[in-house]
Amino acid sequence: MIRLAVAEDFSAILAIWNPIIRDTTVTFSSEEKTPESLAAMIATRRADGREFFVADDGGILGFATYAQFRAGNGYAHAMEHTVILGPDASGQGIGRALMTHLEGHARAGGAHTLFAGVSGENAPGVAFHERLGFRTLARLPEAGRKFGRWLDLVLMMKLL
Repeated sequence: MIRLAVAEDFSAILAIWNPIIRDTTVTFSSEEKTPESLAAMIATRRADGREFFVADDGGILGFATYAQFRAGNGYAHAMEHTVILGPDASGQGIGRALMTHLEGHARAGGAHTLFAGVSGENAPGVAFHERLGFRTLARLPEAGRKFGRWLDLVLMMKLL
């Protein structure tokens, strides 16, 4: 079931997200989330009409969220998302279900485009987005840095 995230989900969300932040190049950030930072993120997104969804099957399997792509009113209809699955949730259609739900919410809120910034080292992430109808716009060489090395960013987009 895809539903809105609530405070009771925070520890499960952090248990999925923080190891990815800490141990992989899926995200370029190295700053782990806290219950407080997660609560603030969700509150800000909700105040802006955006959302944070979880896939719940008796436990949190993954999550998806989105916010405005860039600051400024000229980008009010362009969104960027994050979708992350737990280690045992891949290949079961959960990511697709989260994204379908997120896209519907974004579209209903007036979004026209949805962007994905995918690590150049995350070939499964690029393939996942391609299967959902995203197209690669650019590969930005050495756009990020983590673990002492430069990382490419693949910028992808889907018209809603």
